[in-house]
Amino acid sequence: MNVDEDMIWMRLERRSYPIYFGGLRPICNHPVDGRTILVVADSETAQYSDRVTAELAGAKAVSTWVFPAGEVSKTLATAVEICQAALRLGCGRDALFIALGGGVTGDLTGFAASIYMRGIEFWQIPTSLLAMVDSSIGGKTGVDLPNGKNLLGTFHQPAAVFIETDFLRTLPAEHLAAGMAEVVKYGVTLDRAFFMYLERELELPAALEDQDFLRSVIRGSCYLKANIVRRDEYETRGAVRELLNFGHTFGHAAEVLSDYRLLHGQAVAWGMTVAGRLAVRFGRWSKADAARLEALLAKCRLGREHYDCSGLSAEAVLAAMRLDKKNRDGRLRLVLPTGIGRASIAKNVAADDVLAALREVLQ
Repeated sequence: MNVDEDMIWMRLERRSYPIYFGGLRPICNHPVDGRTILVVADSETAQYSDRVTAELAGAKAVSTWVFPAGEVSKTLATAVEICQAALRLGCGRDALFIALGGGVTGDLTGFAASIYMRGIEFWQIPTSLLAMVDSSIGGKTGVDLPNGKNLLGTFHQPAAVFIETDFLRTLPAEHLAAGMAEVVKYGVTLDRAFFMYLERELELPAALEDQDFLRSVIRGSCYLKANIVRRDEYETRGAVRELLNFGHTFGHAAEVLSDYRLLHGQAVAWGMTVAGRLAVRFGRWSKADAARLEALLAKCRLGREHYDCSGLSAEAVLAAMRLDKKNRDGRLRLVLPTGIGRASIAKNVAADDVLAALREVLQ
């Protein structure tokens, strides 16, 4: 993987693609002459579609398909609707899908692109902080089932990722804060220096509104994730990419049980808190480090006082966790920190220990 000021070049075993930090201007590096293009946006991000289509000069045809915003739209039925819209537009196997939106849009569009005519190219143009630092990179696509998140999905890498931080200026403060959960995750599991940078810079009251700070954490997060994906694209090489699931097994269960009232980042922050407490119970992590994590989450407006988990019970969360796709042979596999910047996989975790940690955080 090569890194320069404006781009990370993701080099994988079978293909490579660029992650641009220069907004939409680098689209000119990817000619679309004669191609049919379907832009997929939700009802909140469709406002940006004109900015994207203006960069697609030379395309044979461009159309924007819009779906209702929210996790409730992340279904197989919506993915089929995207494919049907592509058929109506006349998209062949040389067509291009563009995901213009947050994590839901990227997951849906990537999934549709992976199954449409057995797979076509797609681009990621993330509009949320969470999508910029995490979900737009790495090729995981998917849709939800009523039983849980991302239970149907594929690995389908984008052909390019274009990060335009100006989109964050109109992002609601709650969603901006939620995106920081994935940023904190990288510091806890992968990079102690990055964690300490976040601790230091987030002392500033207006850090989350500081564009220079946001650009810095986006670039740092993308670098850390890209390095992991390069080493373990399909999450099959031991505990490499799996470390990025820190907080997600607890978090996904909380999302489903809240009927997606909890934002993904809020649920992941809560999940990291529970996982941290569990690591302390096992003697893997110190109480001091767990307190540092919770203090940093609070600075990001992701402390337990910033969202409502009052409807959750420890027993219901554990039951939902048993459906998590990361489990093996019916046994829970959880990412637990072993120090700031280090983590490992705990296998076959006892239900009583999980329940104890859940009750501690939910009380």
